[in-house]
Amino acid sequence: MYKVTKQILFCYGHRLLNYSGKCRYLHGHNGKVEIELQAERLDRRGMVVDFNDIQRAVKGWIDQQLDHRMLLNRKDPLLLMIRKAGEPLYVMEENPTAEAIARLIFEYAQSQGFPVTEVRLWETEHSFATFSQRQATISRHNVRRKV
Repeated sequence: MYKVTKQILFCYGHRLLNYSGKCRYLHGHNGKVEIELQAERLDRRGMVVDFNDIQRAVKGWIDQQLDHRMLLNRKDPLLLMIRKAGEPLYVMEENPTAEAIARLIFEYAQSQGFPVTEVRLWETEHSFATFSQRQATISRHNVRRKV
């Protein structure tokens, strides 16, 4: 089995509804996405997928839809104000958690025909969430806790 992984960096803001911690307030992240693709055989060029194809399609979509935007739940009461102010926005059906964003990117990459098996979104330098096809579940990891 062959695997390749492409990293994509982007910045986004969000807040979480029904949450009692600091993330209930508007704030931002410098996110890092790792997209893992897999194939049993290489293509005619000897690749799983050309990194440039991933860059063009997936990073292009992230740049247009998510980068430097507020990602908000469709039920967020601030939505109207942010729209009225003309701020860049991406509306999600659920809370814009790292898990939900990882799934969103996974589903987009898959819809473009990429043999994606896993998407990992690093929300901070120490914490990431993963959406994986093989598990069909979302898992959350905290690499190192700050004391």
